[in-house]
Amino acid sequence: MDNHQEFFDHINKGYTTKGDFITLGAAMHNGETITDAHVKIPLKTLNRHGLIAGATGTGKTKTLQVLAENLSEQGIPVLLMDIKGDLSGLAAASPGHPKIDERHEKIGIPFEAKGFPVEILSLSEQGGVRLKATVSEFGPVLFSRILDVTETQAGIMAIIFKYCDDNKLPLLDLKDLKKVLQYATGEGKKDLEKDYGRISTASTGSILRKIVALEQQGADLFFGERSFDVNDLCRVDDNGRGFINIIRLTDIQDKPKLFSTFMLSLLAEVYSTFPEQGDSGRPELVIFLDEAHLIFKQASNALMDQIESIVKLIRSKGVGLYFVTQNPTDVPDGVLGQLGLKVQHALRAFTAKDRKAIKLTAENYPISEFYDTKEVLTSLGIGEALVSALDEKGKPTPLAATMLRAPMSRMDILSDDELQTLLKKSNLSKKYNEDIDRESAYEILTEKIEKAEAEEAKVAAKKEREKLKRNTSKSKSRRTSTTERAVIKVLTSATFIRGALGVLNKLLR
Repeated sequence: MDNHQEFFDHINKGYTTKGDFITLGAAMHNGETITDAHVKIPLKTLNRHGLIAGATGTGKTKTLQVLAENLSEQGIPVLLMDIKGDLSGLAAASPGHPKIDERHEKIGIPFEAKGFPVEILSLSEQGGVRLKATVSEFGPVLFSRILDVTETQAGIMAIIFKYCDDNKLPLLDLKDLKKVLQYATGEGKKDLEKDYGRISTASTGSILRKIVALEQQGADLFFGERSFDVNDLCRVDDNGRGFINIIRLTDIQDKPKLFSTFMLSLLAEVYSTFPEQGDSGRPELVIFLDEAHLIFKQASNALMDQIESIVKLIRSKGVGLYFVTQNPTDVPDGVLGQLGLKVQHALRAFTAKDRKAIKLTAENYPISEFYDTKEVLTSLGIGEALVSALDEKGKPTPLAATMLRAPMSRMDILSDDELQTLLKKSNLSKKYNEDIDRESAYEILTEKIEKAEAEEAKVAAKKEREKLKRNTSKSKSRRTSTTERAVIKVLTSATFIRGALGVLNKLLR
């Protein structure tokens, strides 16, 4: 048996699967693609999370595209983060190319061009279905972790949320939360202290500053109504293909706080909403997090703990998370250890730091008698990757340097006209793009303060009138007393008495 045949048998045995699967491509040996040595990923293990890594320009985005297409074909909905703005082409069929045909001939898979059902979503003012959540849906614990407040300030946040619940004050957007914080140390200070204890003005001031910082990253557009229902991510079209939901995030790279806030709220909502699946035969939803380092950038330790917990728990809900980044070291070890599928594109060894990173990356993969992993990592071409997955029993598959299949959809963006046509066809736009600003904590407290101020003004005016009346009465009394004293003084004067006696004497004569 020659070495190629031995390798072929090794791959076929390691990637045999009884259930449904996705074919990523064909394994390579000594730089040659071994036709029909297919690298297959069982659907059953796709909720075990994964990683797509590699240097810029090595084909990570196209690998993401291939996975999204094949999941959609299997009726599995997908959520993608489009940070570079190059994923909208999934909605249109590939124009094809002789090199694509040549690649697929080597792999042993026929190429078929097709577009897929796509829904465009947006976190900001970019066109698309608006994604929103209310402050109350976050709750005090999660919101405190996002703001990275102290333990004392987190306690104040708990009191604020409790006060709002007890007094039926809906916390919908950030202006609601700011108003309640201001009220707690202002007009409502006595009211809160009576039932919830003293609240420090310095602490609320610090919390308010952190909320303003969050607003400056565009969070005021994210918090509000109507809240996005995560079940709308799990739709299929009339042909049974899962929708590929693409979130436009091209303006989000300089707003890591907003991005991590959104992702954490989304994952928390999915975890709390989706039913328990256990070890089902296929995922309910697969989420790809492109430029994954943005999730972890500037994240506090508390926020990182929350993310790691959700990553560990969410797979039981039938949800797979796939992190796409340049280097595996961008992903924290606590998360990296949870990832079952690893697709590693080429890494570049330009510096000593790069060589060290390559050595660490190689150690994350199973030992193979057919590859020198460190050498392969620097010699892979565009559209080639080292693949390590889990089989249906949860055991690691053989390491395979893989010639990846080409995307069936367009490897380019939609034109503006095509994008506008797609947006107009959206079934979710009418549901989520309506501006809603119902009465909430801000309006209720503003009205309460205005009424209190009006009542105070009324009482003050009444007191003023009474004071004026008293002053008028006193003035009149003083004038009367003065007149009486003047009359008495005249009547009792010697001159008046003598005059009066003189008149009497004349009358008596």
